[in-house]
Amino acid sequence: MPQTQLADEIARLNAVERRIVERFIRRHRTAGDPTEAPVSFGDRVADHVSAFGGSWAFIFLTAVAIGVWMLVNATMTQAFDAYPYILLNLVLACMTVLQAPLIMMSQNRQTARDRLDAQHDYEVNTKAELEVAGLNAKLDDIRDVQWLELMKIQQQQLALLAELAARSPRP
Repeated sequence: MPQTQLADEIARLNAVERRIVERFIRRHRTAGDPTEAPVSFGDRVADHVSAFGGSWAFIFLTAVAIGVWMLVNATMTQAFDAYPYILLNLVLACMTVLQAPLIMMSQNRQTARDRLDAQHDYEVNTKAELEVAGLNAKLDDIRDVQWLELMKIQQQQLALLAELAARSPRP
């Protein structure tokens, strides 16, 4: 492929593909480790709250806490939160109001990680395609060279057979 055609093909690539080709040519790694991105304290808290808030342990702990709250208030002579448990409803509403944004923050971070993982996978797969294409080209070159060598050997064998046939007496 002439150099101008190659330059035209490279010019048609988008920025990501061009970066992959440059790394391929220079034999650099395609993409870094996506887990090495720095994580802020708030993001770590959001991840932990989301992980615990979406677990069976949280559900059972919340059910037990509500049950204990109701049992204590039902058995006390002077209940601090008598039926219909308005304070309990306020506590649960506050917990929900605080937990929902943290879960959303964690989901947004997970979405960003998934997007980064998809980008990483794309870059790795594209480089792998280039590597496979390069290997195929090398194998084709090897096959062509070996095919030419086999043809030369076959011509030598035919020449030797013709020489033997010319030497041998005919009955």
